[in-house]
Amino acid sequence: AKLKFLKVKSYQTTSVREGRKYRNQERFIHISLSYYRMSTDVIALVEEIQKQEPLITVSCKEHVIHLVRRLQEKLGEKKDHKFYLFKVLRTHILPLTNVAFNKSGSRMHQNACKLRHDKIATGSFDKTCKLWSTETGKCYHTFRGHSAEIVCLSFNLQSTLLATGSMDTTAKLWDIEKGEEIVTLSGHSAEIIALSFNTTGDRIITGSFDHRVAVWDVDTGRMLHTLMGHRGEISSAQFNWDCSLIVTGSMDKTCMLWNAMTGTHIATLIGHSDEILDVCFDYAGQRIATASADGSARVYNAETRKCIAKLEGHGGEISKVCFNPKGNCILTASSDKTARLWDAATGHCLQILEGHTDEIFSCAFNYKGDIIITGSKDNTCRIWH
Repeated sequence: AKLKFLKVKSYQTTSVREGRKYRNQERFIHISLSYYRMSTDVIALVEEIQKQEPLITVSCKEHVIHLVRRLQEKLGEKKDHKFYLFKVLRTHILPLTNVAFNKSGSRMHQNACKLRHDKIATGSFDKTCKLWSTETGKCYHTFRGHSAEIVCLSFNLQSTLLATGSMDTTAKLWDIEKGEEIVTLSGHSAEIIALSFNTTGDRIITGSFDHRVAVWDVDTGRMLHTLMGHRGEISSAQFNWDCSLIVTGSMDKTCMLWNAMTGTHIATLIGHSDEILDVCFDYAGQRIATASADGSARVYNAETRKCIAKLEGHGGEISKVCFNPKGNCILTASSDKTARLWDAATGHCLQILEGHTDEIFSCAFNYKGDIIITGSKDNTCRIWH
C-alpha cells in the first residue's frame, strides 16, 4: 500500500481524507477530527494521527502539519461575512441559462454559470459556452458545437474539463486550456438539463427530460448505466464527495438517492408540494438540500433521510441551491430576482443579495466560499465578494 495523496477538509465535523493506492486502485478513508479546536496543539495532534495511521510517515509529517494549520486558520475566520457586489458581467447576446466556478473560482461560463479556481463558465441560449476570468472579466474561450441552447454546465474538480448539456439531447466535454471539444455524450432521447462530475473526475452523470439519469465514463464517453425510477423530467443530479451516492431531483416533486456503483435505488425523499428544481450534497455528504417551485428549500439528513431544516422566505420558485464549502451556509437563487444566504443548521436567512432586474436562475460559491456568482435572465452575471 502506498499513500498517494492526503487532503484536509473543513466540514461540520472536521476530517482528514486520505487516499491509499492498492494495486493501482485508489481507496479512501476518513480520520475524524471531531475534537479539533482552535486551541488544539497541531504537532501533538499529527503525532496522534501517525499512531493511528502508519502510512503517514515521518517524511510526510511536516506536510500534514502544514495542512492542519491551514485548517486551523480557516476555522478561525469570521462567520458573519457579508457579501457585496464586486462586478457585473454582461456576457452573451442572448440570455444566460447557467453559471459555474472552477475549483479556485477564478473563471466563469455563461447562461449556466459555474466557478472553477480562477474561472467562471456561462452557458446561453445562443448555443455557446464562454469561459471568463473572475478577476478581470476577460473571456478566455467561446465553446461552439451544440445545435441548441446550452442549459447546464459543470467543471470537473481537477479544473481540466468543462461539461455542457444542451437542448439538442447531447452533452459535450471540453478541454479548458485548449478550448477544444473532447467528446460528445449521446444516448438520451430528450433534452439534457442537468450534469455533474464525480470528485475523482472519471465519471459524469446527465439528467434528461426523458426521465432518466445516465452515468458515463469520462475517458471513453461510454454510457455505463442509467438510473430509472422518476416519473417526471430530471431537473438535477449530483454525486456525493466519496462518489458512493447520487442524488437526483425531478419534476415529479421527489428527490431520490442511488448507489453510484450499481445504479440501485436507495431511498425517496418527499415533502415538497411542487416540482423539485435543484438538489445538492454538502461537501461531507452528510446532508442534502433541495430547491422547489413551491418557493422553499429543504435540508435532509443523508443517512436518516429526515428533513432537518426548511428555508422559507423567497417570493417565487427557487431554481438553484448549494452549500458553501464549510457547510454552515446555503445559497439559493429565485425567480423573485434575489439570491439568499441561509444558516444551514437553523434555516434562518442571513443575507439577501439584491440588484438583478429579472429572475435569477443560477448561483454558486467558489472553492474557498468567499466569492459568489449569480446568473440572471437580465443577461448579466454578478460577482459578490
